Amino acid sequence: MTAATAGSVRVSARLDTELSRWLWLVKWLLVIPHAVVLAFLWAGFVVLSVVALVAILITGHYPRTIFAYTLGVLRWSWRVAFYTTGGFGTDRYPPFSMGERPDYPATLDIAYPAQLSRGLVLVKWWLLALPHYIVLGFLLGGGYLATRAPQVWVGGGLIALLALFAVVALLFTGRYPRGLFDLVLGFDRWVLRVAAYVALMTDEYPPFRLDLGGEEPETLDIGTPHPADAEVVGNPWTGGRTATVVLGSVLILGGIGALGGGAALTSADFGRDVAGYVTTPTFRVTGTGHALVAEPLRLGPQSSRPSAILGDVRVRAAAASPSGVFVGIAPAVAVAGALNGVAHDELIVPGGSDRPAPRPVLGGAPAASPAELVPWTAQVTGPGTQELQWTPVPGDWAVVVMNADGSRPVVADLSVGLTAPGLAMIQTALFVAGCIALVVGIALVAAALYVAGRQPRPLSSSTSGREQP
Repeated sequence: MTAATAGSVRVSARLDTELSRWLWLVKWLLVIPHAVVLAFLWAGFVVLSVVALVAILITGHYPRTIFAYTLGVLRWSWRVAFYTTGGFGTDRYPPFSMGERPDYPATLDIAYPAQLSRGLVLVKWWLLALPHYIVLGFLLGGGYLATRAPQVWVGGGLIALLALFAVVALLFTGRYPRGLFDLVLGFDRWVLRVAAYVALMTDEYPPFRLDLGGEEPETLDIGTPHPADAEVVGNPWTGGRTATVVLGSVLILGGIGALGGGAALTSADFGRDVAGYVTTPTFRVTGTGHALVAEPLRLGPQSSRPSAILGDVRVRAAAASPSGVFVGIAPAVAVAGALNGVAHDELIVPGGSDRPAPRPVLGGAPAASPAELVPWTAQVTGPGTQELQWTPVPGDWAVVVMNADGSRPVVADLSVGLTAPGLAMIQTALFVAGCIALVVGIALVAAALYVAGRQPRPLSSSTSGREQP
């Protein structure tokens, strides 16, 4: 039996015999330094996993140096998870280390694979692991990305909920229920097996099996390693090399983001209408009150010439009311005062959406007609589709859409456009910054991998097939 075909992922944990009844209440605060460090280490994990994918496609081997890094990040994450909501199984503070720590209550071993399938590497993480992602959705909570191994077990998933039940019992009885511990560790083991598979570190498909308890079943013996795996690399990731690969990875990811933003702006620039406006699609808003009020447009005093970036603003509106539509823009303070006590709808853009949703504000009818509510900076009213055009100046501004007769409810088709003369400058800046960040980031990661890969590889007498610290 080879290391790469059976039992290649081994997850173990020991429950502390003397656990504090109350320390779990503040562990989320104590691990903040770990969360910050892991956020950067996982940036390196993502970038190096892509490098490993290319290497596997070409050679069929997972580069040993990268394997040591990814295994180290998973080990660190598992120790922090076991200390917190992945188990609350120990009060021993996790070490700031990517190396193997057999003395710590939570350990993780992944056998270095002698050979990996070139074909599987392209379908493991998005196709073959899909059934497991459904399971992980329950274990970790639905907010986790299916293609990302978790940094720390937090959120509303089943694992965190069971761990919470266990520590509540600990708080009142002084004992951590052993049955709950075994169940939580079985779920943690499932998560880490899937994480190793998705990270391309093994071809062993994660079993649909719940192995309970802190120790792996005896049948999951790693076995005798392949002869090619007799030479085991030592831990090449010193603090300086790790920091270099993390910095390079952050620059690479930031560069990709900047290039993506530049591409999106270029696409928007090419999508200008015949009048030269970059415009949103027309969307319908159905309110319940006498007015639709957009979130304030804040142009602070530091933006002495916001029109240089935004250009002219155009709001198109067509109301369902037979009386027509009114569109006005005025200082946000004046609009808030005029609509105080008036039933209206605030247009809020929910997270992850590109369309505003109305949020009702209770009240009565307005005291005046739409045109007389406030001294409008710009306004337009009439039947059919109306266009309000405005040149931005510093200040806090609110756009209001009403039926022309002030009646309720307001149902309107809206779109917003900008001439955005500064778009080309922003595109250029994003493309230049993205290219520089990519080049520097790739150079840093390559340098770190080169130096780490040149470290001596001492012959190991171990036949466990495990990567040594």
